[in-house]
Amino acid sequence: MGASLPPKEANLFKLIVKSYETKQYKKGLKAADAILKKFPDHGETLSMKGLTLNCMDRKSEAYELVRQGLKNDLKSHVCWHVYGLLYRSDREYREAIKCYRNALKIDPDNIEILRDLSLLQAQMRDLTGFVETRQQLLTLKSNHRMNWIGFAVAHHLNSNASKAIEILEAYEGTLEDDYPPQNERCEHGEMLLYKISLLEECGFFERALEELRKKELKIVDKLAYTEQEVLLLVKLGRLEEGEKLYQTLLAMNPDNYRLKSLMLLTGGGGS
Repeated sequence: MGASLPPKEANLFKLIVKSYETKQYKKGLKAADAILKKFPDHGETLSMKGLTLNCMDRKSEAYELVRQGLKNDLKSHVCWHVYGLLYRSDREYREAIKCYRNALKIDPDNIEILRDLSLLQAQMRDLTGFVETRQQLLTLKSNHRMNWIGFAVAHHLNSNASKAIEILEAYEGTLEDDYPPQNERCEHGEMLLYKISLLEECGFFERALEELRKKELKIVDKLAYTEQEVLLLVKLGRLEEGEKLYQTLLAMNPDNYRLKSLMLLTGGGGS
């Protein structure tokens, strides 16, 4: 970013980006104008100024500047990315995707652009593309939990829950036995519950119940844990066991109509 600028202006360009991210738009505008005073044709600065103006409800100026910036530097992934962000802000998702793809032709491994592209692919139900992009993100950053989960979710949305399970199990295989640390327990527990719900969706009720109980200590949300346990017991036809837990759940949450309905439908008790 801030390509071909001297050090002082390159730092100003970083300030524009930071100001945009922290919504300090006037500060960013001031930095952009300082660069453009010396380098009036600098494409990336023109683009970032346009993006900043877009956040200040000056849309027509924004498009004019972003297009001018791109015209001045067609080989800049920043200019293409910014153009995509502008289209996205107007919900012109197809045009935004085209811009992101052009940006990725120039910088194929740009994590931020890949992430933005994946979000729009999901939004537009381009699920095959979503799977491919999430796979690329995982390949680039396999040490990030969210990339594993994102890849699993992509397969799940693409009607391949069994593949999603494989991915989450592969991720678990990369972890130490004492994982997670205290500050990640909630998120890890949610991932485990998600995997168990996938097993349930695939009809692997016994395996799901076994996995749930095996990972009990790592699941922080005990209400969700017990609810899942009841659902699985009911689906396995173990109604007496399910009924006992069900009464405990009702005491915790009397308005849990989903469980109440399920128990009634399967011949269980409950008041």
